[in-house]
Amino acid sequence: MLQIQDTLVSLDLAERFFCCDIDACLGECCIEGDAGAPITPEEKERIDALMPVLKPRLLPSALNRIEEAGTEYVDEEGDLVTQIVEGRNCVFTSYAPGGVCQCAIECACSAGETGGFRKPSSCALYPVRLTEYPTFTAVNYHRWDICRPAEKLGRKLGIRLYQFLKGPLTERFGAEWYAELCEACEAYLAEYGDK
Repeated sequence: MLQIQDTLVSLDLAERFFCCDIDACLGECCIEGDAGAPITPEEKERIDALMPVLKPRLLPSALNRIEEAGTEYVDEEGDLVTQIVEGRNCVFTSYAPGGVCQCAIECACSAGETGGFRKPSSCALYPVRLTEYPTFTAVNYHRWDICRPAEKLGRKLGIRLYQFLKGPLTERFGAEWYAELCEACEAYLAEYGDK
């Protein structure tokens, strides 16, 4: 683990190569799993306020689910998460030609319709998951078979996980924190080498 300010960061962020390969995985992380994407109460409010912009981008089944149960629910672990359809799809999943999953929120953001809100931070940070404790935040890599193409592409391109997530990590923790992370990762890799 690397201690960066009040976080404990898994060595996976330094050791693992990663670069999303949407052509290989088709965005499967938006439709697989047993719960929706974790969101904060503030993100829930923003999403609810954006519903008039998002509705035209959503699947009919998603609109029905939102009408029945809202945009979010509390999962078995007590986390606030986005609503899901048919036990798997996030309600904000839309599809591009060829079956590639897209985030309706991110598509609306790209069209300049969300005031800069791109998507929930848990989605932007994926495959990193954060766990909040009373005195620190754990920053861990969530390993999942569907991300193997991303690991392969990251290795081919020489992009480490911490480098791939520069934007989301900086947005969440700040530029100073990210600079410290880079320094710690580079020092670790210089001492222990490629994995």
